[in-house]
Amino acid sequence: MRDQLCRIGAIATVSALIVTGTAAAGVAQARPAQPAGLYAPSALVLSVGKGGAAAATVQRAVTLNCAPRPGGSHPAPAAACAELHAVEGEFAQLTAPMPQGSCTRQWDPVTLDASGVWEGRRVSWSATFGNACEMHASLAEGPVFAF
Repeated sequence: MRDQLCRIGAIATVSALIVTGTAAAGVAQARPAQPAGLYAPSALVLSVGKGGAAAATVQRAVTLNCAPRPGGSHPAPAAACAELHAVEGEFAQLTAPMPQGSCTRQWDPVTLDASGVWEGRRVSWSATFGNACEMHASLAEGPVFAF
């Protein structure tokens, strides 16, 4: 009789653990994802490619996270995030008209691409330049695409 009571007690304990969601073997149950903070996410993939926009071959690419704090594989994430914050995530504002006569007219297209999320909104931007010199002149050596 005593053995039966012990077995019934053990079964009741295991049943209670299963019903309440606690694993009998001591393995913690997965909890639903909780927001990391009060900041909307800012996570981007930036790339530099050779060729026109439709057929560019990626030469270099990095990740850039700006919220809740700068990070990613970008070599200068804090400076790149500061530049993006200054233009409110509008990548088109990072480029300026190229000064006349500063680059050759050689056609060797370079395409910049940015995609991901900026402050919670989807971002997809690209720009194609005639050559690397035109790209550097248009970007004014800003840190976002300096990798």
